[in-house]
Amino acid sequence: MENVNMSGAEFAKVNSDVNSFNKALNNGKVKSKDMGKDEFLKILITQLQNQDPTKPMEDKEFISQMAQFSSLEQMNNLNSEFAKVAINLSSNQAVSLLGKNVTLMDLNGNEISGRVEAVRNGDKPQVQINNRLYDYASVEKVSE
Repeated sequence: MENVNMSGAEFAKVNSDVNSFNKALNNGKVKSKDMGKDEFLKILITQLQNQDPTKPMEDKEFISQMAQFSSLEQMNNLNSEFAKVAINLSSNQAVSLLGKNVTLMDLNGNEISGRVEAVRNGDKPQVQINNRLYDYASVEKVSE
């Protein structure tokens, strides 16, 4: 076999291509160091497949591990739902500012005051003052 040497630029290009390919295989997901539900279930299945037939896993252990799996699943579901509720609350609060005078700080630290003319909903709601959009989170004072 012939010895092949790559330059630093060639190595960086190949490394970048490999990382892009791996991301495509994982549907754009980046590997996490935290154990998720899929990893937990794989470990449980592996335990069951490789257990000693003369000493099978006791029902209590199996039920305990399944309860942990179920709890993990429910906590993940709750986190997702709480995030949705928080987004909806922020959007609703932003809508309630329509027509009111607000004072806020812009990204440069300048104090802006004016009447809320419009609201943009979404993950990060925005209020429109003097034909410019500002993050709802930057509102510091509200008055009629």
